[in-house]
Amino acid sequence: QVQLVESGGGLVQAGDSLRLSCAASGGTFSNLVMGWFRQAPGKEREFVASVYRTGFTTDYADSVKGRFTISRDNALNTVYLQTRSLKPEDTAVYFCAARRGSLYSASYYRTAQNYDYWGQGTQVTVAS
Repeated sequence: QVQLVESGGGLVQAGDSLRLSCAASGGTFSNLVMGWFRQAPGKEREFVASVYRTGFTTDYADSVKGRFTISRDNALNTVYLQTRSLKPEDTAVYFCAARRGSLYSASYYRTAQNYDYWGQGTQVTVAS
């Protein structure tokens, strides 16, 4: 059983940056495809970014492309989401997700239902 714990959220001003972290335990981290999703009040959970096992293959939602960067450190069992130029519409609870996977399909990992493990979320609030 894989456990995921997010951290790094907070209240920031528009244009600021935050680095979110997700620490994994209970499994072989390098076997996991990792994703970040977010959910704003009254909205469905939406895909933000994913990264394959090696860290060299990534995918981003159009709404964050060029502003957010996903990365992972397999030695530390941690995945990161570096956010920049934050906007009020980025306000949401950000969730880390994981799935054991041997093949990478960007479209497959854009779907929340395809992940097996989820963290509890970390709140990001961007004030205008």
